Amino acid sequence: MSKTPPLDGLRFAFGTLTVLPVTVTRWDREAARAGMLAAPVVGVVVGGCAAGLGLLLLFLGAGALLAAVATVAVPAVLTRGLHLDGLADTADGLGSGKPAEDALRIMKQSDIGPFGVLTLVFVLLAQVAVLAQLYGDSWARGAAAAVVSGVAARLALLWAARAGVPAARPEGLGAAVAGVVPVGGAVAMTLSYTIVSAALGPIFGVRGRVHAVVAVVVALVVAEIVLRHCRRRFGGVTGDVFGGLAETAATTALVVLSLT
Repeated sequence: MSKTPPLDGLRFAFGTLTVLPVTVTRWDREAARAGMLAAPVVGVVVGGCAAGLGLLLLFLGAGALLAAVATVAVPAVLTRGLHLDGLADTADGLGSGKPAEDALRIMKQSDIGPFGVLTLVFVLLAQVAVLAQLYGDSWARGAAAAVVSGVAARLALLWAARAGVPAARPEGLGAAVAGVVPVGGAVAMTLSYTIVSAALGPIFGVRGRVHAVVAVVVALVVAEIVLRHCRRRFGGVTGDVFGGLAETAATTALVVLSLT
């Protein structure tokens, strides 16, 4: 196995997971492995941009609610809305109650069904509500929560791409990254970025470091539960499932951070 230069991994991560003008120079399994291992870096950048806009609006005199809406909007824009679209499509596929082949066909359709619409509404409302609460408590808490949730979302992608998780379809982004990440690598990156989240912990109070770590761990556990359900229903992962898992983890992390 040849060693993939770190820059190729970063190009793959930013080129596939964001709208940033990054050219993906390699599209093979090794580059996909390096790219998924670099996915949490994308979470830090996207979360940081989201927090930055929220803080800017607060500095200019906007209220906590508007800052929260802007903070939620930034990841949607920087990911082309693909994670939200994946969440809606996954909800439609799961909610259909149909066999795997029919459910996957429903997920590929361009329209969004009632399950998808309801899921999007509740998830976005939850994210805005939590961030408005945290910004109202402290500007720093809202900003830190945006970064922690961004990291948790991309760690969920990393675990969904671990070895042993099959692709539900032979084509698409899901097939390109399914099973590429060694479990040991996923563990190492999770520990590394959990430490990053813990470093922001004091912002959340006396037990802030524990709170931040618990938020990431609970987010990954919930995402894993959803992943296993998707594997049972669809036979594996798709690009839509990856997007749904990212939004699930991000929302769960925010909710945990809002709890005192």
